[in-house]
Amino acid sequence: MNIQNLEAFLYVHHFGSVNKAAEALFLTQPSVSSRIRTLEKELNVALFERVGRSLVMTKEGKAFIPYAESIVQAYKSGQKRMKETAATDHIVIGVTGLIANYVMPYVLPKFKLAYPNVQITMHTGTTEEIESKVLHREVDVGFVRASAHPSLEKTAILQTPIRLFVSHPHHFENVPNISMEQLQEETIVFYECGSLDWTKVKNLFFNAAHVPTITYEVDSLETAKGLILENAGIGFLPEICVRKEVADGKVTSLDVPVVAKESLKAQMIHYIGEKPPYFDSLATWTKEIDRVSL
Repeated sequence: MNIQNLEAFLYVHHFGSVNKAAEALFLTQPSVSSRIRTLEKELNVALFERVGRSLVMTKEGKAFIPYAESIVQAYKSGQKRMKETAATDHIVIGVTGLIANYVMPYVLPKFKLAYPNVQITMHTGTTEEIESKVLHREVDVGFVRASAHPSLEKTAILQTPIRLFVSHPHHFENVPNISMEQLQEETIVFYECGSLDWTKVKNLFFNAAHVPTITYEVDSLETAKGLILENAGIGFLPEICVRKEVADGKVTSLDVPVVAKESLKAQMIHYIGEKPPYFDSLATWTKEIDRVSL
């Protein structure tokens, strides 16, 4: 009996919808339906039936739930035990671009000093890609923007303010509080990362009475920062990625009251009930980033 088919059955039961189950499993709807049909064929019973436009579990399906849960839990417990046995000398982490560039150079040397015999493998991707890898056990620990997946446990690790940065020198440097009206005359570099926090900043632009012109809209922090350093424009960036340039006097951080409360947040994730070795150490060192200069 295929564990993935059992998981599909339990997810459809949990969400009451094949479509929602497919989204949670990062699968297509036909793939989930196919897994359910295969399981029904193996059991020789119908687990669900259509009543109008609704999907209703049959009495056989309801009776099978505790057995499916028991099998899946036993499999995961065994898998966890095998991983614990094998994980003493290797850990696989998945990170977003911001974490890869501005957090891992601080964290990984500390990890290697504490655990010199442990091999580290790191994969970089989007939050959605890292979530999928954690769910499919391809990654032990994920570092993502924010996750709401029910099968993942989350730990808040980072909250970096979003601020306006200009290349030094700039005529804004002696202005105490920058308004949206003042930004209207500037060349704006806008970094688009797709997170909820960043969407709030973007909405401030488009909902302002005087809408600034976004000349450059990029999806790379390094590109956005490079444009600002070359004095091609000014822009909002997560504070963590410009600390060194601020310390070196190359760029200046400015206050813009309308974004004063906005920040970019990050979490660590792992499969629910399966906290991997070294997780707490990684979390501790990552949280230190808020208190150190990089």
